[in-house]
Amino acid sequence: MALRKFKPITAGTRWRIGNAYAEVTTNVPEKSLLEAKPRTGGRNTSGHLTMRYRGGGHKKKYRIVDFKRNKAGVATVESIQYDPNRTAFLALLVFADGEKRYILAPQGLEVGAKVESGPTVAPEVGNALPMRNMPLGTNIHNIEMQPGQGGKLARSAGSSAQLANKEDRYAVLKMPSGELRKVLIDCFATVGVVSNSDHSLQSMGKAGRNRWKGIRPRNRGVAMNPVDHPMGGGEGKASGGQPRSRNGQYSRGLKTRTVGKSSDKLIIQRKNGSKIGNK
Repeated sequence: MALRKFKPITAGTRWRIGNAYAEVTTNVPEKSLLEAKPRTGGRNTSGHLTMRYRGGGHKKKYRIVDFKRNKAGVATVESIQYDPNRTAFLALLVFADGEKRYILAPQGLEVGAKVESGPTVAPEVGNALPMRNMPLGTNIHNIEMQPGQGGKLARSAGSSAQLANKEDRYAVLKMPSGELRKVLIDCFATVGVVSNSDHSLQSMGKAGRNRWKGIRPRNRGVAMNPVDHPMGGGEGKASGGQPRSRNGQYSRGLKTRTVGKSSDKLIIQRKNGSKIGNK
């Protein structure tokens, strides 16, 4: 992926670092794979505001993405497309029978490339197969947690997990966070690293670009009154004390994972290097 640094011809472009979209080959989505995406503005069915700082923004349509990769046969990559609903790019596949499907585009996948899925396919970029049949050290994404469920893990831009080991029923994965965990070895995953890896290096340049995305201004807790936030109040620019959320939950140091969670037995090492159960 390439980034584009804008010339400071306006105040908004002075600090803007945007995506050059060098990998994207078309700006026309596949109509048969679009769905309406209603906007809530952070309101529930009663009309009450339940999620703050949301509203406005450009209209979007949802792209139906094939996370299961359950169609056998060779497919050709027709185009690489932008998706407004996620950080990664999408690849439009065309099968021999004419069916079209969107998948998450991995880095290095180009128009005209052939991809396929199934238990016996080669572990090449864009192919989906069970982790049982992958060599150790393979970078993978769109990983299932239960066979046939569809990919759940490592789906955002630039992310991937590494197949570290294989045991009897489980594959040991090194997750993007650094966590080591077990996943059933017969779960499907796609080979490669998710595209658009420089997404996190972009700079909006102006507040209006966030408004286009449906993100409204966020006011700080320390600028509120005590009745509105635990960190509010005080004389002048007094500190708000220990950083915490609006409902009083600490933002640093507080363990929020449920004690005795059923998936504890599948986690070998947490992202901070500690094991489950260690303090």
